[in-house]
Amino acid sequence: MSEIAVTERTRVKRGRKIANYDRETINRIIDEAWVCNIGVSAAGQAMVQPTSHWRIGDELFLHGSVKNGLFQQVMKSETACITLFLLDGLVFARSAYHHSVNFRSVVIYGNGRLVDDPEEKRSALDTMLEKYSPGRSAEARPPNETELKVTAVFAFPIEEVSAKVRTGGPNEEPEDMALDIWAGVKPVTSVVGELIPD
Repeated sequence: MSEIAVTERTRVKRGRKIANYDRETINRIIDEAWVCNIGVSAAGQAMVQPTSHWRIGDELFLHGSVKNGLFQQVMKSETACITLFLLDGLVFARSAYHHSVNFRSVVIYGNGRLVDDPEEKRSALDTMLEKYSPGRSAEARPPNETELKVTAVFAFPIEEVSAKVRTGGPNEEPEDMALDIWAGVKPVTSVVGELIPD
């Protein structure tokens, strides 16, 4: 397992016990998540939007309209912050204060590389479809030139990155352990359902 170099931005300051800089762990979270949030600064204003993503090697890919205001900032080499979050459970404690959640999260900082090589762009978009369902890129009509022209694809290096992973039950105060209050974990899962024909 290869460790990620820690930077001042990625050093976890709150919750250091659940910090994780392992590349395999980070890649698994990225691959399992269906949605990320990307944020940039534009003229002193914060801009954040959710979007789908996929990973190829050590890069995270996003796509969207070339006219998208947030992506316009990425094209201007604004540093982005990308976050991903998977909720695994609701943690019930005997005290209100110690309720929590079990989760896996990733935070990435970096500058997006505009994928402008036509072959790399097509291949990247095929990989996105493969995340939806293996074999889908061969089934679907490929994008035509107009569709490719209006679609921006960005690759972000997964280098300045950290993860947090919380598992287990509640952290209780010793004096609360005798209280007659239920405590434990309610698991939360995301399930991809059966196909619904068009």
